[in-house]
Amino acid sequence: MKARAVARVLGKHVVMIVLMMFWLSVLVFCLSRMAPGDPLQSFYGDAVQSMSTGELEAARHRLGLDAPLWVQYEKWLSGVAQGDFGMSLKYKRPALEVAGPLIGNTLILGGAAYALVFALAIGMALICVRYEDSWIDRTLCAAGTVAFYTPAFWLGTMLVLVFSVNLHWLPGSGAYRPGMAGDVADRMRHLVLPLVVMVASHVWYYACMIRNRLLDEVRRDYVLLARSKGLGRRRVLMRHCLRNVLPGIVSLMAISVPHVLSGTYVAETVFNYPGIGLLSVSSAKYHDYNMLMLMVMLAGFLVIVSSILAQAVNEIIDSRMKGAERGGV
Repeated sequence: MKARAVARVLGKHVVMIVLMMFWLSVLVFCLSRMAPGDPLQSFYGDAVQSMSTGELEAARHRLGLDAPLWVQYEKWLSGVAQGDFGMSLKYKRPALEVAGPLIGNTLILGGAAYALVFALAIGMALICVRYEDSWIDRTLCAAGTVAFYTPAFWLGTMLVLVFSVNLHWLPGSGAYRPGMAGDVADRMRHLVLPLVVMVASHVWYYACMIRNRLLDEVRRDYVLLARSKGLGRRRVLMRHCLRNVLPGIVSLMAISVPHVLSGTYVAETVFNYPGIGLLSVSSAKYHDYNMLMLMVMLAGFLVIVSSILAQAVNEIIDSRMKGAERGGV
């Protein structure tokens, strides 16, 4: 019975993902075709300006751009079902072939930023609660607020100007030097500035929420009872309060994936970091329809899966909490 229930839940989530991805693809496909601009400019470049009307019509026919919208979508969808996302108009190569090597770069940057953001957020929240209303707490709150409201584009530009242009300490663009893709040290040097921007833009947002949850927890009756028995504030905070708010932190981490993903896209644009974020911007700019669809579907899949995961985590947490309450009664 348990295996059957798990299979039913998994099947429900798979169907939900498929339906949401389908409607996302329909929406983006229609909107991209309705946007102003000519995709032939992406494929032929400046040669489009010298083409006659007949040549333009022939070019649109060769690329399938003169067919009705529903016919274009049907052709695209049938190709996707076979693992073919079409040819990139800008790069004149299969879209998946162009995007494949860049997905790893984005996962490295996004994964490192995600881990750093929450590690520092939890650490900052614990320090603020441990030294509540002290100069340490006030300084962290002020610095975190300033960093959160500082525009990422401006901060990134300033970091490049100081550490790359003037001091020559760190590279200001790219994911690695030419031919050094396998050099871990070189990759880490290229990650420093983008990670600083991403962490600065996100860490206090989550640290503040975790801090508020911990402050609510340290004011509960069991904490006052533990303190009256002689337990230190630090011990109670680490062994009891943090453990009790940990399920909420896990849920927060699950729903934060779209937020961190958007920050990755911004960092890739600022630092010219070769990833799917930078590729998404260029595909939208040059009306590279097939590449844009691939980028949106990848991002949409990550967001939808993370949202479903967050819902599942919340359901597990709620069921355990209800079970604990019934057991206590």
